[in-house]
Amino acid sequence: MLDATNRSGGTALASPPAAATELAVPPATAPSLPRAGFAVRCTRVLLSPYARLSLLLVLLAGAAAGVLAFEPQRLLTHGWPPQLGGAAAAVVFAAAYGLCTVAFVPRPLLNLAAGALFGSELGVAAALAGTVLGAGLAFGLGRVLGQEALRPLLRGRWLKAADGQLSRHGFRSMMVARLFPGVPFWAANYCAAVSRMGWLPFLLATALGSIPNTAAYAVAGARASAPTSPAFLIAMACIAVPALAGTVVAWRKRHQLRAG
Repeated sequence: MLDATNRSGGTALASPPAAATELAVPPATAPSLPRAGFAVRCTRVLLSPYARLSLLLVLLAGAAAGVLAFEPQRLLTHGWPPQLGGAAAAVVFAAAYGLCTVAFVPRPLLNLAAGALFGSELGVAAALAGTVLGAGLAFGLGRVLGQEALRPLLRGRWLKAADGQLSRHGFRSMMVARLFPGVPFWAANYCAAVSRMGWLPFLLATALGSIPNTAAYAVAGARASAPTSPAFLIAMACIAVPALAGTVVAWRKRHQLRAG
């Protein structure tokens, strides 16, 4: 006789299967879901447009503070470190030039220093390389960290007109801004970054449009010890004439900007 039948003729009930007990156990990954959701939210906040804009402002403030502490204008009075010379010094100067322009150091001061330290030819080359490097750094920072947050704020008439010019006629607009002084170098960089201008038109217009003004300041710095020399006087004329022409052009175009 089988043990499965009891004395009263009934059948013994089977015990619950082990599989049912295993299904009752909650998944091991369930507690990690809230933590994963919190991490995703934190990532979205950190990568949001306004968080990136805040990071850009912090970086620029730190760079400006570093420049104030370093005082790059001392290059005009104390000269370049004696352990650096020749082409290596020009490369280091170009890198420092680019970083200083990102931190709002005026380019005329750096161009004068380039000419005073390296002479006309090498000074112009170092200053132009630093100009393109600094413009590219500022454009990249503004495009990655500030464009998405700042574009919705372009509601004023002048801001819309400037954005339209830079977006539709990027190369021509940037060439004019570089050829004719008046617009600060850093302001042109970040305005172009917020617009829809491409990288290639921006860098090419910066390189070509900065040649006359950069060369004039570098030559003036190289000939500063002889202020009555023809080279110095010509350089000063090349600085003054574009500035005057830029003022006249801006005055004549003011009605078009207001209408834009």
